[in-house]
Amino acid sequence: MLAVLVGTARGEAIPQVDRQVLPNGLVLLVSADHTLPFVTMRFLAEAGAGHDPQASAGLANVTAEGLLLGTASLTAAQMNEKIDFLGAALGTSCDFDYAAVDFRVLKADWAQGIDILLDVITRPTFPEEEINRAVRAIQSALNEEDDQPGIVADKAFQQALFRYSPYGHPVQGTIDSLNGVTPEQVRRFYARHYRPDTGILVIVGDVSPDDVQKMVDRLSQWKPGGQPAEIPEQVLTPSPRDVLIDRPLAQANIILGHAGIARANPDFHAVVVMNQILGGGGFTSRLMQRIRVEKGFAYSVSSYFEPRKHPGPFQVVLQTKNTSAREAIDIARAQMRLMQEKAVSDQELDTAKNYLIGSFPLRYASQKGLAQLLAYVEFHQLGQDYFRKYAERVRRIEKKDVQDAARKYLKPDQAVVAIVADLKAAGMQTP
Repeated sequence: MLAVLVGTARGEAIPQVDRQVLPNGLVLLVSADHTLPFVTMRFLAEAGAGHDPQASAGLANVTAEGLLLGTASLTAAQMNEKIDFLGAALGTSCDFDYAAVDFRVLKADWAQGIDILLDVITRPTFPEEEINRAVRAIQSALNEEDDQPGIVADKAFQQALFRYSPYGHPVQGTIDSLNGVTPEQVRRFYARHYRPDTGILVIVGDVSPDDVQKMVDRLSQWKPGGQPAEIPEQVLTPSPRDVLIDRPLAQANIILGHAGIARANPDFHAVVVMNQILGGGGFTSRLMQRIRVEKGFAYSVSSYFEPRKHPGPFQVVLQTKNTSAREAIDIARAQMRLMQEKAVSDQELDTAKNYLIGSFPLRYASQKGLAQLLAYVEFHQLGQDYFRKYAERVRRIEKKDVQDAARKYLKPDQAVVAIVADLKAAGMQTP
């Protein structure tokens, strides 16, 4: 067991984390905190939507949901009854790179809670009727999303940007692709992607060494089968055309962007500071000042990078009147160019860095936040010194680093635009 004892940054306590790799390859991270009588756990599997077969988009998400639909010892109804009786919380989620199981239970109910969690992770059965019902429920939700222009714009943008790459479909899949998802496919996906040798389990809260050892003894019995699967490398072929979707709306929903960075990119912190100044910093950001404060075009406008295992998207997101859509898009591109052409001010740089450093401890102030961040750091292999060095890495970013990042990672003239609007009122024509 490797004990990672980290100090403080600007007076904030940084958690102590014990890390060990079990004989079956599972990474176990434990951060004991006896302040509250709770335990929060997060299990991460390399089972995200980036692993979906092209013809079965949504399979990873259905598999994640299916973990809670029955195990070798519990039906879905029995599981829900036990969770309610314990006053615990159990849920799953799926992203492009990984799927997660989150569990929170009282310390007094640790033993019963662990029985349920390990059953969910290692012995799901994916009953046919339950899986088919879950697929129909997802399809129904997707059908309702068609009435939400912001979601429509986001899906159109992601598909136009990534197209045929592993990130080129919604995590939930589509109504048509889900028609091809079967319980047998779900079981095969689980067998291939939910494995101890690529899994991460984080335990945060009121646990003792004896509690942890009992968990280790049980988890060590979980054996991997076959070979782990990797997400294929991205082959980006963005759409050469903007995506214009005509709807009878008073407001245009706009997303403008391009491929961004992977989380492992060595320029990550410079990119984060640069984006904080461009559009990530609320009212202090340039996009907000120019588009909302000066022009009055939008109530809210923001930009962000979404780093993933492979480069995720960079996007500017805003809503505006149809008649101001074109000008708002032009302003966004102009602000991206300005970041490249001229160094930011000392005040902008200091404000961005101070916010990022000061807000960082809030990300792990709760058990849930700490469990999520520890799993994220381990998944992306960011290092055991991540907490200790974060502030230092942000603080050393200079104006030249920001401008270099803008020149390297902003592509205003190559950006794809997805817009859902009354196209006639916006002065745009469908392709």
